[in-house]
Amino acid sequence: MKYRKTGEVRMAGTSTSTAAGQDTEASTDASTLAGPAPAPAPASTPRTGAHELGLLAVWTLTRAVLLLCVFRVIVTPGPDVTSDVTFIYQGWYDVLRTGTFPLDDVTWQYPPAAALAVLGPGLLPFLSYPAAFFLLSFVADAVVTGLLVHAGGRPGRTLRGVWVWTAGVALLGPTAYARYDLMVTALAVAALLAGARRARAAGAVAGLGALVKVWPVLLLVGAPRGAATRRSWGAAAAAAAAVALVSVVAMPGAFAFLAFQRDRGTEVESLGSLVFHVARHLGWPGTVQLNYGSVEFLGPYVPVVSTGAQVLSVAALGWLLLWRARARAWSVTTPADAAFAAVLLFTTTSRVISPQYLVWLVGVAAVCLAYRDSRMAVPARLVLVATLVTFLEFPVWFAHVVASDALGVTLLIVRNGLLVAAAFLACRTLWRQTVVEAAPALSPAAAAGSPASAR
Repeated sequence: MKYRKTGEVRMAGTSTSTAAGQDTEASTDASTLAGPAPAPAPASTPRTGAHELGLLAVWTLTRAVLLLCVFRVIVTPGPDVTSDVTFIYQGWYDVLRTGTFPLDDVTWQYPPAAALAVLGPGLLPFLSYPAAFFLLSFVADAVVTGLLVHAGGRPGRTLRGVWVWTAGVALLGPTAYARYDLMVTALAVAALLAGARRARAAGAVAGLGALVKVWPVLLLVGAPRGAATRRSWGAAAAAAAAVALVSVVAMPGAFAFLAFQRDRGTEVESLGSLVFHVARHLGWPGTVQLNYGSVEFLGPYVPVVSTGAQVLSVAALGWLLLWRARARAWSVTTPADAAFAAVLLFTTTSRVISPQYLVWLVGVAAVCLAYRDSRMAVPARLVLVATLVTFLEFPVWFAHVVASDALGVTLLIVRNGLLVAAAFLACRTLWRQTVVEAAPALSPAAAAGSPASAR
């Protein structure tokens, strides 16, 4: 039986460049003196040796286990998480190859560029569709890891982000490789890392990502005001418009997913679902059914709770707009920190919190912690714990969640509570760093000369 859905300003640069200049001067002087001179302290400590070997070993071991799980050599308890790839994704693949989107399949609830991820396994015709899909997921995972390793070696950066990504994907279990969300997250990580120096490239990648699964548009909320915002937002709009136009011209039904999304209810793992998990023990007459590709509650008051979730999402958008209007300083960490807060807000308030959504959070958290000065360590740790609990509630004990018994409800309370706490702490940290602390410390002249604001 298929249970799972498928629709589913403190700048480091100044001090670093100063230190680098001092190093160059010192080395030049040393070469002109007769006697040896002590070498200056490096701007950043090279990360080589045992640390990298340990990281490589952990990554290799955990990814080998994930591959063994999706290829069913190791069988995890609970429903088969790979069935979506074997039956639904492959079914979409067959329809998309005919030149049309799956217009008659309400489980197709994705923007048009999602077709690229579904059609991707066709690039490996010598493999079965599931095997090719899992291999592409593994490649996307390796790409994200490589991007974070490269970023972690730059001045002011750290390999903490690589550890977050390595642990987070492993904690989610085989679901990470059995959904196309990992491929979307690769685009998101690339966009955030590019945004530090190449605003247009970051915007274009985020725009493409938004046409694959919408949420990467949130990555742009933290773009520094001025030229960086104009360039990134403009590039995102242009990329999204181009992809949308090509999709509409190439195949009919590019935006049919909007109607399917509109009609969705309250999924059994969402924050709002806790109302009905408890209400079932108090005589609520509703049911749990597979609906629009996910396991949802159906019955009295479900539309009310679903509307409430949408109202919370609108309120989250309002808070982000208020933050952007009130923010006074952008540090090098602000774009990633703001993106993390935004994705947390919209994930937590969604009518659906699918297990694969945790991949988004882990990816953005990893980018945050790639910066040495990031203050998002605590929310990132909460997300990692929530990822482990998510693996326990799906697939391991998903039957208990569907039954709304004590174990299932407890798992949901813990997981969703961790996400709410992470969202609150991330938003509070972002507000304090860019609004409260920056207000008395940053003068207009300093703000105008800030490298972050000049981008």
